[in-house]
Amino acid sequence: MKPAVPDRAADPVGDAPLVNLPNALTVLRVLCVPLLAVLLAVDGGEQGTARDVAAVVFVLASITDLMDGAIARRYNMVTTFGKIADPIADKALTGVALIGLSLLGDLPWWVTAIILVREVGVTVLRFWVIEHGVIPASRGGKAKTLAQTVAIFMYLADVPLDWWPTASAWVMGVAVVLTVVTGLDYVVRAVRLRRQPVPTRTNLGVHRDPA
Repeated sequence: MKPAVPDRAADPVGDAPLVNLPNALTVLRVLCVPLLAVLLAVDGGEQGTARDVAAVVFVLASITDLMDGAIARRYNMVTTFGKIADPIADKALTGVALIGLSLLGDLPWWVTAIILVREVGVTVLRFWVIEHGVIPASRGGKAKTLAQTVAIFMYLADVPLDWWPTASAWVMGVAVVLTVVTGLDYVVRAVRLRRQPVPTRTNLGVHRDPA
């Protein structure tokens, strides 16, 4: 898969203050995590107003993920805090939504397991190859994220349409396939990058001697 946009981990840290708009959006996404968990617990997770609000919170929080990185890069507001907190917020939001849906019996546990294992595994791989470079995000990875977001929203929302549950299952199926395929692609690229000699400097801006 061809690279599309750079991984935020590769963004060079600038002189921007810690308190800025991108970091505020990231913190807002973090705060949405416990709120989402509470909303899923209302009335035992029964479909209703709380579930609809949970769906809206999830989508709005996901939108901030698209905004914070783009704003940080465009206006030179990249900070170390943002680079660390951004992926943590993403995985926490997705994790709480998936685990909550599985606890409620709305989503099979194997689906949640596949997605979470992939996301955690990719994070581990990033640290494994960090001295050799940063693997850029692929178009498939972006498609995977979009499919996961749409699928989770559909499972969260209380939509009184007969075809909605079937459509939700199909979209989640697409998300799972993309999750597995892009995960395997990431493993291959990580192994290839790991075999390369360590450069004099990494994409994180830390200077190192050649191996």
